[in-house]
Formats: sequence, C-alpha cells, structure tokens
Amino acid sequence: MTTILLVEDDAAMVALLERYLSGEGYRVVSASSGAAALDAVANHEPDLVVLDIVLGEEDGREVFRELRLLSDVPTMFVTGRGLESERIAGLKMGADDYIVKPFSMGELSARIETVLRRAGSNVAEHQIGTPTMRFGDLVINEHTYEVRVRGELVDLTSKEFALLVFLAASPRQVFSRQQLLEHVWESSNEWQNEATVTEHVRRLRAKIEEDPNQPRWITTVRGVGYRFEVGDRG
Repeated sequence: MTTILLVEDDAAMVALLERYLSGEGYRVVSASSGAAALDAVANHEPDLVVLDIVLGEEDGREVFRELRLLSDVPTMFVTGRGLESERIAGLKMGADDYIVKPFSMGELSARIETVLRRAGSNVAEHQIGTPTMRFGDLVINEHTYEVRVRGELVDLTSKEFALLVFLAASPRQVFSRQQLLEHVWESSNEWQNEATVTEHVRRLRAKIEEDPNQPRWITTVRGVGYRFEVGDRG
C-alpha cells in the first residue's frame, strides 16, 4: 500500500486529509513538526510527503532541506501563499509539486497521482539503466540485454548473452560443457554436441576479450570446462 506522510500542524486539516486519502486507498501517516517528520520518514519510508510550508514557528522549507539529507522521497509543498515567485522558489529547491490553499480534494488527489506516477517512472528507468553485473570494464545489464566492454556496446546473440550471464553469475565456479548444455541450452549431449558450447565460448571470447587467445574473463579449466574469472569486479 502506498504511504503518504502529511506534515501539517493544523489538526483539523490533518483529520480531513487523513479521512479523504485513506478513502482513496492510501496509508496515511502524519507529523506536526519538523523533527516528527524526519522520524516518520526514517521509520515509515513513505512514498510521498505532503509538507506544509508553515508549521507553527517552523519554516517547512528548512524541514525540506533537512529531509533531503535523509531521503529523496517525492515531496509536495502546501502553502496558503500563492505568489508565483514563491512557487518557483519552492520548485527550484527540488519540491516535486506545489499546491496552494484552499484546494479541492480532487485537485490534491490528481496532483498526488501525478507525482507518484512520475516518481515510479523515474525509479523504473533508473533500475532498467543500472547494470546488474560489473567486472572492471565489462558491464552486463540483464534488464536491457546489453553488454559493454570499455564503454563500447558489444553485439551478442541471445545464446551468447545467456552463456555469459550464466557464467558471470557464479564467478570462479567451473562448469562442464555438459552442465552448460543443460543450464543454458536446456538440452543434453544426447540432443546437442558439446562442440556447440565450445564454439559459443570461442565466439563470445572474440567479442568481449581483448586477447581471445589469452582470455581474461572466460577461462578454460583443462579436462573440466569453463569458469568466469572475477578479476577486478566493480
């Protein structure tokens, strides 16, 4: 369930927002001060913070600055002052949105959905673009099926990629050609010759190794099979 943290010192406003947002299916946590807000972020890990700029004697913008030292949780400013200069200043600080009182519950809900959707897209894009395995200047991304060596994209077939990922997932472990047929090809030497593995290893080395005759990553263990050498894994 998506958790929203309300940072607001007006008890009546908190009660109203809690009732409405709970009805919308959100889990709602509230805090009435900067210190309580920081504790709530640490303890509840909310998906969104709705932060009133005026918190009694506190300035919500200062709370936001402290919050950013702790978390990059999406944050929406709430204020009773609708000057364009103040909205721009709030957004330049890094707030994800800015809503001015009085506002309708429908507007608040729509803005929350937009911020959450945008944050979710950014997280997904970050995860997709993040390498799943890195070994020095060899980078493997299982999300995008891409392999880079020294920053250059390497064109691998689907089976070459699968072979590399399988070996790299268990560094230093030796696999026989028979085992590789079973795990990567989901076959056996009754149906495919072990020479299939040998040829794919040769092709893979030609594409990722600086010197295929003296491989750095995919090495041969004579009489047994192949293993992936960790080297300077990053």
